[in-house]
Amino acid sequence: MEVIMEALPALGDAWGLILQPVVLGYLVLGVVMGLCIGVFPGLGGIAGLSLLLPFMFGMDPILGLALMVGMVAVVPTSDTFASVLMGIPGSSASQATVLDGFPMAKKGMAARALSAAFASSLFGGLVGASFLTIFILIARPIVLEFRTPELLMITVFGLSMVGILAGRVAIKGIVAAGLGMLIGTIGEGASSGDLRMSSYDFPYLTDGLKLVIVGLGIFAIPEIV
Repeated sequence: MEVIMEALPALGDAWGLILQPVVLGYLVLGVVMGLCIGVFPGLGGIAGLSLLLPFMFGMDPILGLALMVGMVAVVPTSDTFASVLMGIPGSSASQATVLDGFPMAKKGMAARALSAAFASSLFGGLVGASFLTIFILIARPIVLEFRTPELLMITVFGLSMVGILAGRVAIKGIVAAGLGMLIGTIGEGASSGDLRMSSYDFPYLTDGLKLVIVGLGIFAIPEIV
């Protein structure tokens, strides 16, 4: 509780900065840009930030941060269009939307699927941001103590959730998770830099296989065929 009370003055100063008309204008501009970028499959928040960086040199830090936050926050919302209407996940976060949204669109319920996705994005964003603001103050010292055993525990928990969410046949989810792990081990290790399931004979594989590219291929190729 003391940590939260100490952070309240900083939260008040942050609200004072956000509610300034100029900052709100840049925030809205970032939202519009994020909606436009997220519509294209494969273009996510990182690609949008790469496009914005050249224009941010010389800008006020607060205005630049508002522009970036506004853009990154809505990219997972706008990529719903490609997921529902075309069956192609706009990003890794929208792959689950394809499983329910695209079949609904083929049945003539695209508007209902989009409305449900937008409502869940709004609710999740507001609740998640509020919860994160409070939780990060408490969890910061705990997260800093995480080591390899704790990270392994979280990884195993995530893989087990794949099996649980797979439905009645949990083995399908486990096999899919194992296949994803094999694909993810291709290329250089993020921390060590060692080559894992690749060699210098195939320079392209040293960078690994990107999740967005693999996801687009998995969902788009069956529709083309």
